[in-house]
Order: sequence, then C-alpha cells, then structure tokens
Amino acid sequence: MHAITLAVADVARSAEFYRALLGVDGSGVIGTEYPATATEAGGTTAMFTLDDGLIVSVYGRDDMAKDSGVELAVGPSATIGHFVDSQTDANAFLERARAAGATMLAPPYTRPWGMYSGFFQDPDGHLWEVVANPGGGDPADASPAG
Repeated sequence: MHAITLAVADVARSAEFYRALLGVDGSGVIGTEYPATATEAGGTTAMFTLDDGLIVSVYGRDDMAKDSGVELAVGPSATIGHFVDSQTDANAFLERARAAGATMLAPPYTRPWGMYSGFFQDPDGHLWEVVANPGGGDPADASPAG
C-alpha cells in the first residue's frame, strides 16, 4: 500500500488537523484551481508523506463520491492503526491527537493479550487506534503481560 485517502468535509480543516497530528508539513492544500462541477470532482486535496513513504491524503467527501461513483459510508467502517514502541509513546500520540482536535474515545487500556491501545476520531469521524506492542516484533506474536 502506498497511499490512503480520507474523505473529509473540509480539506483545509483536515489538513491542519493532520499536520498537527502527524508532525509533518505536507503539501498544504493544493489543486484549488480545479473546482468541482455538478458532475465532476474537483482537485482540492492535501497530502502528507510519512517516514516510511506512506502518503496520507485528505480529499473532499463530495469529490471522492463523484470520483468513485459510490455513495460513501456515513460512519467509520475501519480503523487506521498507528503502532508505537511503548505505552509512553502511545499516550504521547493520543495527547497530540487530543491537542490537534481529535475526539477522544474510551481511555487507553492493556488488552488481555498484552497490547496497550487507545482510540480517537479525527474531525470527520475516521477511527484511529494507537497501539503499543510490548516487546516489539510482529503484533500477531503479542502475549499477555504477566
């Protein structure tokens, strides 16, 4: 996977949120010179390239629906996972999300199999899970803390 594009209500607002959350400058809002028409999507977007090369972009919800030709889901139907090395790192990322304007959900907790995680939603309701995998390695190999 090389990119994930999130459908958003307000590209500028989401660009500001993701700039603060991810700690990267990104492209800023681009493509505004290509406005949407009644039948064709516009080109306004913002893109952020992460250290591992993954591109996270935000794109207008109406434009994505026009581009794809499908009606978009209203609520979250997937999570965006962010793995970190420690519970301290997970808490720091969750705090950065809160400061950026995320809706914090239940407090983070340690799952029975030993992974520590917490959830939040971005301004458009996209669901994020921040996970600290004790001991690192493949998350499928995590075992209960004991």
